[in-house]
Amino acid sequence: MPYTDLLRATVFLTGAEATVLGAISAISVGGEPSGTTVIVALAWWAIALILGFWLGRPERAREDMRDPLSRARMATSLPSQSPARIAIQRLWPIALTAVIAGGLGLFFPGVAIIGTGYALIVSLAWHTREAAVTAIEERDGVRFFVVPNSAFKPIHLVRTPGLRSDRLHAT
Repeated sequence: MPYTDLLRATVFLTGAEATVLGAISAISVGGEPSGTTVIVALAWWAIALILGFWLGRPERAREDMRDPLSRARMATSLPSQSPARIAIQRLWPIALTAVIAGGLGLFFPGVAIIGTGYALIVSLAWHTREAAVTAIEERDGVRFFVVPNSAFKPIHLVRTPGLRSDRLHAT
């Protein structure tokens, strides 16, 4: 599975998690007579938005991608497993936390509210990482692919030769 596809799937999945948990929060809080929970939720979500955009700055994305990309070993063949299997192996904890927070959020609105904020932070913080990896792939003429392993271990990548763009540099 191309690393850029995994990054894109992570952003979409956490964005979907934030949307679903936000809806569950609204449904759960809708019957409460006090507006305090709504004010706290809106404040937390505003903080999460600001923090997510701040963590998702392009220069930070380049810095965060440096370590996994530099550890990528060179390979001439792709990992053997299917992209869907690799995505499930890496992203199942996000889906599990969404289900747990959503289920608990029906009875305890605070759980869904907090989960929404964290999902917003992750989604916004990671939204520029794909572009950072793509820029390096285009510059170096390589492609990065995810090696199948556990979601609880650091990601391992392989670097394969890609189609190098023959840009003429003015001197």
